[in-house]
Amino acid sequence: MASATGTDRRPSVTRTLWDSSVGKKTIMAVSGLIMLLYLVAHMVGNLKIFFGSGEFNRYAHWLRTMGEPVLHYEWALWLVRLVLVAAVVLHAVSAYQLSRRDIRARPVAYVHKRPRASYATRTMRWGGIILGLFIVWHILDLTTGTVHSGGFQPGHPYQNVVDTFSTWYGNVIYIVAVVALGFHVRHGFWSAAQTLGAGNAARDRLLKTLADILALALTVGFVSVPVAVMTGAVS
Repeated sequence: MASATGTDRRPSVTRTLWDSSVGKKTIMAVSGLIMLLYLVAHMVGNLKIFFGSGEFNRYAHWLRTMGEPVLHYEWALWLVRLVLVAAVVLHAVSAYQLSRRDIRARPVAYVHKRPRASYATRTMRWGGIILGLFIVWHILDLTTGTVHSGGFQPGHPYQNVVDTFSTWYGNVIYIVAVVALGFHVRHGFWSAAQTLGAGNAARDRLLKTLADILALALTVGFVSVPVAVMTGAVS
């Protein structure tokens, strides 16, 4: 018999979803797709650097004024940032908790050598760590200018990007992160499709091909910017 005080109430649908492994995988899939959409838009925006400083700087200014006059200056940009932060946190926490749950579900001890994680699992795990560290560095470099190498100039994103990729370590950090991103997207898109029920025997090959295309396009698109600076195509 239920308590009159309400202490025996059923958990909410949100709590039930969060506590279940299926729910966490669904949250990972949805948050991952949100981040993927952002990455595609971000890459397209980055490629404007090939049209010169004026075009690139105007694009950066538009990001701060989009939504006007309905929204105030930078409101839309901050809304995007908040959605992304929520997606990153939910994605990372879900991944961590699923990993811990998987470890607890294993036998206490193995008779022989402990089995190694699959290639995809290792790629997603370490790729996620690399990307998390890169996001922090990227913000400190090109958003706040805290670790920027060439004298950060607010309102001059074109020059700030050129400064960053004029250093060997700026290129190394960025390219390593982008390669990790490519592998993460390749495995993550496929996993998200399966979690959300989009995969079946008829569509598996198409989804795998689409995952490969997305991963390759993002990798080439993002890497093209530091390569262009290093080769002098952008200066």
